[in-house]
Amino acid sequence: MMKEQPSQTAKQDSNAAKYLLTIDQSTTATKAMLVDENGSITQQLAISHRQYYPQDGWVEHDPVEIYQNVKSVIRGVIAQAGLAQEAIVGITFTNQRETALIWDRETGIPIANAIVWQCRRTANYCEQLKAEGLEQQIQHKTGLLLDPYFSATKWRWLLDHAGSELPLERLMAGTMDSWLIWNLSGRQIHATDYSNASRTQLFNIETLQWDEELASWFGVPLQLLPTVYGSDYIYGYIDDPELFSAKIPITGVIGDSQGALFGQQCTSTGMAKGTYGTGTSVLMHVGSDIVRAKGGLVSAIAWGLEGKVEYALEAIIHCSGDCLNWARDQLGLYSTFEELEESVNKAGDSGGVYLVPAFVGLGAPHWHPRARAAIVGLNRSSDRHHILLAALESIAYQVDDAVKLLEQQTGIPLLELRVDGGATANSRLMQFQADLLAARVVCPQAAQLSALGSAYIGGMALGLWSREMIAGFYRRNREYESNMKKQERKRRVAGWQAAVNAVLANEAALQEKG
Repeated sequence: MMKEQPSQTAKQDSNAAKYLLTIDQSTTATKAMLVDENGSITQQLAISHRQYYPQDGWVEHDPVEIYQNVKSVIRGVIAQAGLAQEAIVGITFTNQRETALIWDRETGIPIANAIVWQCRRTANYCEQLKAEGLEQQIQHKTGLLLDPYFSATKWRWLLDHAGSELPLERLMAGTMDSWLIWNLSGRQIHATDYSNASRTQLFNIETLQWDEELASWFGVPLQLLPTVYGSDYIYGYIDDPELFSAKIPITGVIGDSQGALFGQQCTSTGMAKGTYGTGTSVLMHVGSDIVRAKGGLVSAIAWGLEGKVEYALEAIIHCSGDCLNWARDQLGLYSTFEELEESVNKAGDSGGVYLVPAFVGLGAPHWHPRARAAIVGLNRSSDRHHILLAALESIAYQVDDAVKLLEQQTGIPLLELRVDGGATANSRLMQFQADLLAARVVCPQAAQLSALGSAYIGGMALGLWSREMIAGFYRRNREYESNMKKQERKRRVAGWQAAVNAVLANEAALQEKG
């Protein structure tokens, strides 16, 4: 059973100003948003942080830079809105999920850069555990596949390679939410929520506790880990005189994909959303009981609310929007998203070109951490417009694979996919997504659904809103219906599958050569 939440004293005076400040700490940037009593974002500010790629397949972030950015956007968004500090009644958090770090509790300094969820450096640890026959037991306890994507092997790597000089009692481990809460609370609170804990591969989703056996298999002492609470728990208070003179309650803590699920109001069994970010998460709500994942899906805790947990099934795509970043930053194929849209419209169609963006391996439904990206189907007339369109379409093909997997596992046909994230602004991508799915794709009026999900939960915790009121906040904006003929859909999907199979065959050949 989920832990009972102790009685809380942070309910707000009905006459107080009703602004929540929500932090969305994502893979590429940190955003601060002000959410008013009508559940609308009235102001926002973002600061990007540096991406570190020290080796092939390695991805890192500087946690100190991220924390400083959090403080900057908090100060900036309040100043931008012209608000007094007293207008802020609570602060909520949503975050990139599996990114892992370890820091010194005495100095507050991380022992190394954070290892990002995309990073594949711990593939060998995963292979060792598979060779020991532990994969099935790990999946049963955690709902997760044994893969470098998740936090446990990242912490193990940090302990092996960066943590040997300090005694264990000096070390604290966490995901990005834990790091930020610890710092913002004046280094008093080491905590996380159920959604983030469930992504670490050390948390038992049945017992709702850190698992001693898992910790021993991964070699990560439980004493390093944060206390786990519901997403609507009052975690404590901001205690940083550089930010606020008063103590502001911290609540509404949830991983970004689960935050978007709640923000999209996918709160009934069978409802699904797709968040198009650096990677893409396709998440389906499955109710109050665990549905055991198979075939490349993972079981997930959706959230802990009102004294109970709810569950979801998830298909994880490692690289979606990041493929477009690669085409811009590494290849220089476009500069602005307006230029991207103009370029793909010039292409007409992809001319038989497919781009499989396995830059950090393939996620659902394949889960091949060593697979590498490829462009397939080039001919002499192919140009940059075809390659850009193939990059854009690769997002929709991967989501289509994910949705088909969810339909197969649950027996629930998808009638509607609610979508969010930056790439949803591209109408060509959204139409192509609807065409492949043969289902309705719905873009809401609000774009920042992870942040809104966090804010909604925080508002419930602080007595601002009920679930019924929040359901009324959801507004549809654009809807896309499929216009593609069945035979054309089959032809295009067959080409995509052939391209993926070529990538997998290449991976197998390289593995065979040693």
